[in-house]
Amino acid sequence: MKKSNLSALLALILFMPLFLTGCSQNREKITIVGSSALQPLIEQAGNDYHLAHLSSNIVVQGGGSGTGLSQVQAGAVQVGTSDVFAETQKGIDAKKLEDFPVAVVGIVPIANKGVGVKNLSPEQLSDIFTGKITNWRQVGGKNQSIIVINRSRGSGTRATFEDLILKGKDAVNSQEQDSNGTVKKIVNSTPGTISYISFPYANDQNIQKISINHVQPENKNIPTNKWPLWSYEHMYTKGKPNKATAAFIKYVLSEKVQKDLVPKIGYISVHEMRVTRNSQNKVTKIGK
Repeated sequence: MKKSNLSALLALILFMPLFLTGCSQNREKITIVGSSALQPLIEQAGNDYHLAHLSSNIVVQGGGSGTGLSQVQAGAVQVGTSDVFAETQKGIDAKKLEDFPVAVVGIVPIANKGVGVKNLSPEQLSDIFTGKITNWRQVGGKNQSIIVINRSRGSGTRATFEDLILKGKDAVNSQEQDSNGTVKKIVNSTPGTISYISFPYANDQNIQKISINHVQPENKNIPTNKWPLWSYEHMYTKGKPNKATAAFIKYVLSEKVQKDLVPKIGYISVHEMRVTRNSQNKVTKIGK
């Protein structure tokens, strides 16, 4: 190799680390932490967004709504995702956060297929999750003990379920899990179990989805509140988001995502709702 070529090669080798460092520093990193119910949508939206914005670097993690809210309030992440309103959470100053509702998600009670029950009333659900009903025979099923699988205390899905079903009553002491996917696996494989997960995770034929008062757990029943178990999916930022974060949130709220990706994954666009629900769970028809 000629001396001049060797010198050029050595210069290139020495320059590459500086070049790569510069590239990584210029990438627009957005860290998003929180709701596992919203995670599938944000992950896919982040992947799609990156294909059109190669300088973006969107990192999406679960951990629960409580974690998302506390992390964004502390300034540790750019976005905290949550199934619940920030003002309902202890230790969170909602006035310092910007709220971007980006979707609506249904919540469905699920049971192991062997229990022999496909429908429950809200009162029966409450009695099961507070420990008053302990055998499936008491609600028309098999003579089999009920095993409750609850969500972890930081879960927004749990907060919504307990607000709407338990209405202030204490849940029975039980095994707790922090993710929809784990809950589904346990219910699939453990006789006598009951729990609840968000709609996008409820597409498994091995689980028994439970109707409420004979209303089917389907997205078409949510916009009018016919299916009452649902929550907004929020993206929270600490104050106004920076330019990169604002651009991604705008993308998530765009027609492309709201009309195509949101229903494809199993959510409902915020624009499809015919009712609203506030942080005190008061439901109001839109237009009234």
